[in-house]
Amino acid sequence: MNTDAARTIVALEARLAALEGAAAARRMMARYMALCDVPSGALDGESLGLLFTEDAVWEGIGRQYTSKFGHIEGREAIVAMLSRYLPPEPHFATNVHFLTSESIDMVTPERAKGRWIMLQASGYVDGRAELIGARLEVDFVPAPAGSPDASAWLITHFRTERLFDAPWHVSPRPAP
Repeated sequence: MNTDAARTIVALEARLAALEGAAAARRMMARYMALCDVPSGALDGESLGLLFTEDAVWEGIGRQYTSKFGHIEGREAIVAMLSRYLPPEPHFATNVHFLTSESIDMVTPERAKGRWIMLQASGYVDGRAELIGARLEVDFVPAPAGSPDASAWLITHFRTERLFDAPWHVSPRPAP
């Protein structure tokens, strides 16, 4: 094989790895959001803990979320914090996350970074409901060798900043 062909193959392999890394980050965010929805979009055997590295960081940033969530380190602490908002805890009656404005702008073999705008529609057990808009910035790393899903990437640093919130009300449908 000539040198130009070898360089082309190396470049194509790098581009393919970047595309696969971006797709893995996108899948990981979709799983995270589905597991945080109420009712959960979980499949058998899935858990939030499987989405994070052992030394992951989850933090609220900005005026509203720095004081509400702070800086949480470690998979177990992150799962414990998130579990306070999920069944069987009585917090959300319904909770749905929508991701938009995706930008996965850095993918290397060792790391990926993505940004999203999230809309969260929440109904609480006390009858209140609100829409929340937040900016998410998330860093990912490849799952360690020997993981059940070798193509998966794990969350290593999750940052969320609340941009706005608004109350809302869903009227029941009239009976037919």
